[in-house]
Amino acid sequence: MTTPASLPSVPGLTWSRHKKPGFSTRVASHVSGREVRVPLMAYPLYEFEAVYAGLSSAAPPTAAQAGLGGSSLQSLMGIFLQLQGQFGTFLYTDPDDNAVSSQLIGTGNGSTRAFIMGRTIGGWNEPVCWVTSVANVCLNGVVQPAGAWAFSAPNTLGFYAAPASAVTIAADFTFAFQCRFLDDQMDFEEFMSALWKLESMKFRSIKANITPAALPPLTIDWTPNDPLLYNTGATETIDVE
Repeated sequence: MTTPASLPSVPGLTWSRHKKPGFSTRVASHVSGREVRVPLMAYPLYEFEAVYAGLSSAAPPTAAQAGLGGSSLQSLMGIFLQLQGQFGTFLYTDPDDNAVSSQLIGTGNGSTRAFIMGRTIGGWNEPVCWVTSVANVCLNGVVQPAGAWAFSAPNTLGFYAAPASAVTIAADFTFAFQCRFLDDQMDFEEFMSALWKLESMKFRSIKANITPAALPPLTIDWTPNDPLLYNTGATETIDVE
């Protein structure tokens, strides 16, 4: 799976930032005051809004614009153009919501080998859109060797041997929101020579994957002198699904 481009981090980002989790609920009201509510989404989508008070179109920037970085305007405008507005997706790293430690992933049952990675915030757990790195994986608090598990994008943690029943699975990892822009236009304003601003950039997360990805095959190098295997006198590589 191809990793989407990341939203550029440029120095001109300023306050305030907005982050709005949202659900969809169908509500049918009766004249008596009673109502029926049906949730249409199991997990929220997040809408973000960012403001850029200063962007430089100069490369290198002038001395007065040095703090804005060279060609920061081109960096931000460029990803919008590459994604064709609302069409493509990108990864957004929320400065305040991008990493977890000892995050509970699931509980083993002796047969399941692949688990969706999620994060807990305020008692609420939901799948993350895109895991960007995995530091440690633990079973019952014991760190597992890297060869015991595998990560599959965007958010699947798999084991070559299924964790035993009632074994807790936890991990340390970082993640990003996979998003798209909410408009096909973006209004960049040049208010001084080579100095620009963007008063509002809105984008929204897309639905996170909730189906575990297929695990990569386990590759084993073996010399067929084992009495349980055919003895051909050669070393071969086999794939075990």
